[in-house]
Amino acid sequence: MTHLFAPDAAATLALGADVAARCVPGTRIHLDGELGAGKTTFARGFLQALGHKEKVRSPTYTLVESYQTGSGPVFHFDLYRLKAAEELEAMGFRDYFDGSGICLVEWAQRAESLLGTPDLHVTLQPHGTGRNLDFVAHTAKGRSALPPAG
Repeated sequence: MTHLFAPDAAATLALGADVAARCVPGTRIHLDGELGAGKTTFARGFLQALGHKEKVRSPTYTLVESYQTGSGPVFHFDLYRLKAAEELEAMGFRDYFDGSGICLVEWAQRAESLLGTPDLHVTLQPHGTGRNLDFVAHTAKGRSALPPAG
């Protein structure tokens, strides 16, 4: 496990960017943390690092937003409002996990039975004005995406 502290939102954006620079297509990242922990801020830094210039919103109501980046597609999921894991089946979620794009999944624990183990699991916890981030790699892709220990 790699434990890092981001003292502010800018540092969280930078960590997202650092991880993005190390990812390859097919990487699956789960982002866990309470509401307001910084999951979407991390995802914003990730997407901006890959060249996305427009606003990044949490896809709370759409469940997934697709972004075309210089490194290929990135699919950003927010499963906070998911009532049952089977809702993902109905939307054809497996097509997003075919290995062609990177998948960022907020609130993945709501559908763990379908999503399985990610390459990289990031847990964000507010701490003062910043946040603690714990990174756990489960695969070689995940280990490659880990930011350097600070």
